[in-house]
Amino acid sequence: MITIIPAIDIINGQCVRLTQGDYDTKKVYGGDPVDIARQYESAGITRLHLVDLDGARNKKVTNGKILEQIAAHTKLWIDFGGGIQSDEDIKIALDCGAHQITAGSVAVKDTEMVRRWIEEYGAEKIILGADVINGKIAIHGWQEQSNLDLFAFLSQYRKKGLSNIICTDVSRDGMLSGPAFALYNQIKEFWPESYLIASGGISSITDIHRLNELYIDGVIIGKALYEGKINLDGLGEFLC
Repeated sequence: MITIIPAIDIINGQCVRLTQGDYDTKKVYGGDPVDIARQYESAGITRLHLVDLDGARNKKVTNGKILEQIAAHTKLWIDFGGGIQSDEDIKIALDCGAHQITAGSVAVKDTEMVRRWIEEYGAEKIILGADVINGKIAIHGWQEQSNLDLFAFLSQYRKKGLSNIICTDVSRDGMLSGPAFALYNQIKEFWPESYLIASGGISSITDIHRLNELYIDGVIIGKALYEGKINLDGLGEFLC
């Protein structure tokens, strides 16, 4: 059964959502991030995708305190991303309570550092963040597009022992237009043993059912929850 993973994206201590990674489209949603995380836990959610958007822009972890507070007040399994660019950043994230970190931009720009992290912390602590624009990997909060092909990127880290992936089709993020089913199916065919988490475009329970039928392991839901397109009560069959 697919795992439901709500997203909490943070700017200036507030829960926000962007559209296609554009900071100018920021929409603030009411509520303290810790309270929202506790609501998710009360509904039966077990995992949380926490994104430090300030960190992604600043290229260093910026909202570690919020991570620490959520970890202290819930039992959620937290994966944390945004701004993890150095040895100090990964240590801050894990010390503040993250169970896993997402290596996105740094996995493109400093493969040697990520290799050291795998050796020091273990491959299970690291999720490969594969953010895609037109088949190429996007970096730094999707503000830059690299020349690195998605499948070349995946292959590189498959050889290094990673198996956890979050893949976001940036063109669909925040659009509520449905996820990139064909892309996720391709990744699963290419890397069957991966633990693949789909992100971007989720708009309905039907989308989640279809991803489940494709044997996708997890799905990140953001705007659809905030906008009421999906409600927590309706997710019950996936929370058993």
